[in-house]
Amino acid sequence: MTNQTGGETDVSVDAAADAVAGKLERVIAGQLRRYRTAQRLSAAELAARTGLSKAMISKIESASTSCSLTTLQRLADGLKIPVTALFRGADTDRDATFTKNGQGSLTVRSGTQHGHEYRVLGTLKGRTDALEPTLVTLTDASDVFPLFQHPGTEFIYMLSGKMIYGHGAYEYTMEAGDSLLLDGEGPHGPLELLDLPIRFLAISAK
Repeated sequence: MTNQTGGETDVSVDAAADAVAGKLERVIAGQLRRYRTAQRLSAAELAARTGLSKAMISKIESASTSCSLTTLQRLADGLKIPVTALFRGADTDRDATFTKNGQGSLTVRSGTQHGHEYRVLGTLKGRTDALEPTLVTLTDASDVFPLFQHPGTEFIYMLSGKMIYGHGAYEYTMEAGDSLLLDGEGPHGPLELLDLPIRFLAISAK
């Protein structure tokens, strides 16, 4: 086989394309089978709804054949779902971080040695726009109250305890259930700890 320049076709490119196609067929097969069984339809009943043969339904569900766009539309209409539902799971190579209760990486910041604990609950590699959730625990009413400034925004949600939190020239008395959304460029941080221990979730975004 030759390409337009007269050279040999890159076999690795063909193999990669076949792998992608095979993966897509398996995704469609799994979604079709899931939606059909959820609606308690037999292959024959779905075939009658769509005008396709029972054999074709079986081939699609076994990922042994590729579907045309027309066939996909007929299947979606027969199941009363959007066509895109048949592709769910096709693009699954996405980063995610799962953190069990009590876990997460501890980071050292100003005040760490004074009863201030900062536990990062997850990060996404290579994403400059990713959220950074941090569980902050304050257990010592010391005189050390670090202030922070950073690009972007920050959301604070109080879980327990009570404190006065400062942002720029403003002060907020916060207790369980209270929240604060702020511009990270303004200096912010706890000013006075009123009821220990204090735990709050701080989520920053650039």
